[in-house]
Amino acid sequence: MTPDRRPDYLARIHRVMDHVERNLAQPLQLEDLARVAHFSPFHFHRIFSAMTGETVQRFVARLRIEKAASMLLAYPSMPVTDVALDCGFGSSAAFARAFKAHFGLSATAWRKLGEQERKIRQAQRKQREEGAGDGAYPRDDGAGMAPARPRTAMTPIEATDVRVETTDTMTVAYVRHVGPYAGDAGLFERLIGRLCRWAGPRGLLGPGARMLGIYHDNPGITDEDKLRVSMCVTVPAGTAPDGEVGVMQLEGGPTAFAAFAIEPHQYGGCWAWLYGSWLPQSGYEPDDRPPYELYSGEPTSCEGELHRFEICLPVRPA
Repeated sequence: MTPDRRPDYLARIHRVMDHVERNLAQPLQLEDLARVAHFSPFHFHRIFSAMTGETVQRFVARLRIEKAASMLLAYPSMPVTDVALDCGFGSSAAFARAFKAHFGLSATAWRKLGEQERKIRQAQRKQREEGAGDGAYPRDDGAGMAPARPRTAMTPIEATDVRVETTDTMTVAYVRHVGPYAGDAGLFERLIGRLCRWAGPRGLLGPGARMLGIYHDNPGITDEDKLRVSMCVTVPAGTAPDGEVGVMQLEGGPTAFAAFAIEPHQYGGCWAWLYGSWLPQSGYEPDDRPPYELYSGEPTSCEGELHRFEICLPVRPA
């Protein structure tokens, strides 16, 4: 049997948390934190989110704000600007905005509030956050993993089947969108339509053609207006790009294929389960090749039909 590597994954995430807590006053870059965890930067953020229930940025920001709140009370004569700098904020203005957004009042007002009122406000804020969705830090007994929440709560969706196969290098033709895409079904229909109108007359949509979607950026890291998604169809090697239709190769190698049948809004939960539950106990870790979604038919369906697809996650032995 393959050993459960969730304790090892948790230990690596814990090292990152300890590093963050020790270095809140210093710049904390994603690449540096990924090195602490011994994960590639591409996959580290998703693994962290899947196993903790919050993004790396949110975790760092929360620790900085919470430390600042404690320092404001512990050192009542310490200037607010000094508190901000000691907690890693680049300026007093940035700190003021972040503190107000988190607690709903200024740092000065926080200092003036009585202890009882502060507790009431914190309890109210916690209730609002919990009401936004489930998800909490996972128990160390390995009994469960928290859902990833890059921007919104996602309930993990378990795959109906997971297998690991060695794939060959694929050539794909694609059309790409740059910008927000979450929840925009019409966008994907348009991308698919453009791709099919190009591939159909060229005889590239035969029985052997496979359609897939590549999400080049993690939405928990990249600003929405810079997110890239490519809708692709497999084509013969040597196919030339044509106008808006690009051509690229997807390198082959060991790949986990996780099958799902879901409602249209559940895609994020599938990725959360794969990274947060299956991967840590699989005996594998993510490779640097990009993951993608492989669709059964088109990645859209008529109303009421389930979306059937596979997440294809390149892996290597841990």
